[in-house]
Amino acid sequence: MNRCPITYEPCGEARYSRAGLRLLSPNLEQLNDFPYDAGRQRQEAVVRAGKTSIQGVQPKLSVRLNAKAGAFEIVDQGGRFVLKPQHAVYPNLPENEGLTMHLAKLCGIEAPASGIVRCVDGTWSYFVRRFDRTGHNRKVAVEDFAQLAGMDRDTKYEFSMERLVRLLDQYCTFPAIEKVKLLKRSLFNFLVGNEDMHLKNFSLITRQGKVEFAPAYDYLSTTVAYLALGRPIDAIEEIALPLQGKKRRLARNTWTGYFAKERLELPDKVIDTVLDELARAAPEWRTGIAGSFLPPDQKDHYRRLLDERCEVLAL
Repeated sequence: MNRCPITYEPCGEARYSRAGLRLLSPNLEQLNDFPYDAGRQRQEAVVRAGKTSIQGVQPKLSVRLNAKAGAFEIVDQGGRFVLKPQHAVYPNLPENEGLTMHLAKLCGIEAPASGIVRCVDGTWSYFVRRFDRTGHNRKVAVEDFAQLAGMDRDTKYEFSMERLVRLLDQYCTFPAIEKVKLLKRSLFNFLVGNEDMHLKNFSLITRQGKVEFAPAYDYLSTTVAYLALGRPIDAIEEIALPLQGKKRRLARNTWTGYFAKERLELPDKVIDTVLDELARAAPEWRTGIAGSFLPPDQKDHYRRLLDERCEVLAL
C-alpha cells in the first residue's frame, strides 16, 4: 500500500492519490517522474540562478505544471511552482521539507500546496506552489521581514523574536490576529526542530487590502538534517533568532509566560487554545512521520525530537 507524497494518505498501488493530484490541478490525471536526476537539477539551478526571481541557499528551480502532459517543466520565467532537488550535503531534505510542511497543515497553519515528486534517478524533489503569483501570473505584494526591518541576506540572523513583534504592530492591518499566528508558528517550528527561521523566512502578504502573514514556507526540521550527519544534539541551536537572549534550552515559560503573555500580550485563553491545537495535532504528526518518505534513522530522529519538545511544552 503506497502513501501519496502530496497528501500522505494511502493510495493503493498508485504513486499519487487523486486528491493529491487535484490539489495541483483539477485536470491532472497523473504526475510523471521529473525528467532530470538530482545532479542535473542542481546544475540547472546554478545555470538559471540569474534568470529567475527565486533565491536562497538551497538550489531551486522555477517550474510550471503541464497538466495535459502530466509533468513539471523547468522554465526561467512564469513558473507557478518552485522545485528543490536533493542537496549535495544534507541527505533527504526534500522528504524532510515535504513532511514538515504537511505537519504544519495538520495543525492549521496556512501553507501552499506542496509535496515531493519522483525523479528519473529514483530520488525525490520537493515542490511548492508559489503564493506570490495570482492565477494570471501577476505578482502579489509580499515582503519578508528582512526587507521590513531594513536588513539583508547577510544580516538576517541579527535580530530577535521580541523585535519581530514590533514589526507586526508597525505593518499588519490587525496585529492582534497576526500575533496569535506568530505564536503558533514559532511553537510549531520549535517542536519540529526548525532552527533556521531567520528574517527572510517570515513574510507579510497583502490580500484584499489586508496586510497579514504570508503562507508558511521553508519549513523543515534542520535539527533532523544535522543529526543525519552525525552532529551532536547539544551543538544544535533551537531557534534562529534569540528569545530572551537565548537560542538554546528554551523552557515552556519562556514561550508561554515571557513571549506569549508579556511580549505578544496575548490573554491566557488564547495561549491555551494555541497549545491545545498543537497538542491535538501531535498524534497525527507521529502518524505522519511514521508514514513519511524519510529513511528509518531520520524518522527515529524526528519522532524522538518531537517527543522531547512536546515534553518541554507539556503537550
